[in-house]
Amino acid sequence: MSQTITISPVSRIEGHARISIRLDDFGKVTDARLQVQEFRGFESFCVGRPFWEMSNITARICGICPVSHALAAAQAGDRILGLAPPPAARRLRSLLSLSQLILSHSLSFFHLSAPDIVLGLDSDPSERNIVGLARHRPEIIRNGIRLRQIGQEIVNRVGGGNLHPVHIAAGGMREALSPVCRDEIAGLLPEALRLVRFAAELWEERSQLFLAEMEGCDDCHGLSLGLVDGDGYLDHLDGRLRFVDDSAVTVKEVLPEAYGSTIRETVAGDSYMKPTECLVGNTALYRVGPLARLLIAPFKTAPQAEQARLFFLEDRSLSSSALGSHQARLIEMLYAVERIGVLLDAPDICDPHVLARGGVNSSEGVGVTEAPRGTLIHHYQVDRHGLLTGVNLIVATGHNSRAMDRTITDIARRHIRGDRLTEGLLNRVEHGIRLYDPCLSCATHLHGRPGMTIELLAPDGKVLDSTTV
Repeated sequence: MSQTITISPVSRIEGHARISIRLDDFGKVTDARLQVQEFRGFESFCVGRPFWEMSNITARICGICPVSHALAAAQAGDRILGLAPPPAARRLRSLLSLSQLILSHSLSFFHLSAPDIVLGLDSDPSERNIVGLARHRPEIIRNGIRLRQIGQEIVNRVGGGNLHPVHIAAGGMREALSPVCRDEIAGLLPEALRLVRFAAELWEERSQLFLAEMEGCDDCHGLSLGLVDGDGYLDHLDGRLRFVDDSAVTVKEVLPEAYGSTIRETVAGDSYMKPTECLVGNTALYRVGPLARLLIAPFKTAPQAEQARLFFLEDRSLSSSALGSHQARLIEMLYAVERIGVLLDAPDICDPHVLARGGVNSSEGVGVTEAPRGTLIHHYQVDRHGLLTGVNLIVATGHNSRAMDRTITDIARRHIRGDRLTEGLLNRVEHGIRLYDPCLSCATHLHGRPGMTIELLAPDGKVLDSTTV
């Protein structure tokens, strides 16, 4: 008889979700799905607010990636104002975006995934966590905390505030960077580089055993999406949306305002997350995030990271699989450290002119950034007074929803049988979600529409009753 295995809650991710694994009559996996159980209504309750408040409001969506939301909101505001931020403001925004890569990726690698990578996927679950890891390898936890702290310190110095940046604004930045802060940030980079290299050495030490325990993962056939600048280099802050195939060949490029011609949001009946599907090429599946970005374009003025990127891409068995996500994050942290050093050396980095001012010149604005987890889109409509009449947020976890389902389905098929079920095997399926480092608080912003259907099923699977909540 067919049955469903439920993993709830999924541990060591941001937010609340469950995994449903469906088996056929012979105990074999038919499919697996991630179902987001929390609901938040930012898209609805922001309507009616002035658009220039959105950087501060949307930064509160998530405590892990507030910078990305604030930057995307400010960029949408730039378009509504019809203004380009001054060059120094553009550099400061880049500093913030890059420092958040360090902040977020270090949390994902050291604290959410390292217990599996270092202690083993079959280890005692009471020990397979940051507390147990601290007992066995305390230097890993210490170094992870310190690297994350460095990222947060840079955010605080450039963006203001202690967690959520307050200096990001439509038109640029509210405050310039002082020479003292510039020198303080520069002084943090050698330590940051040492800690990133420590993480890379840890992955090198443990990856072979970890990958063997996972026994492979699905090849990510489909497209990858990310931002590139006018010269074709990766850009985390602005640019054009580029789709590439799994051979890194460009399939399509569009301006951010034309994103609707390339992707489409859908509503799932069993989840509060908005899955998206691709309208480019012959597949609805695509991915965003660090692994996708390594395929999208080369790194600019980051020679060590670019060398690491090219070396990584040579290993097609890893770079074409979701299992390559951990190493991709480490390469991006190296890229971030290098790029921050280049930006701090810019002669105008402390220029006091960081804010362009103006009024409402457009009724619509789209802001796109590369958040740590992937491409983030803020789309606003306003009236002539600048009050929001429409808000739409498309986040990385929504982009990756179909890819996540495909990954955990493949992992479940490799390990799960009706008569073969252990905690360690289920943990492998959970780790399939950790590979994407989803942010579920960001992913549950429906327009006030019901998003979850509850069904009462008979033993034979027949639907006896249902309701939408």
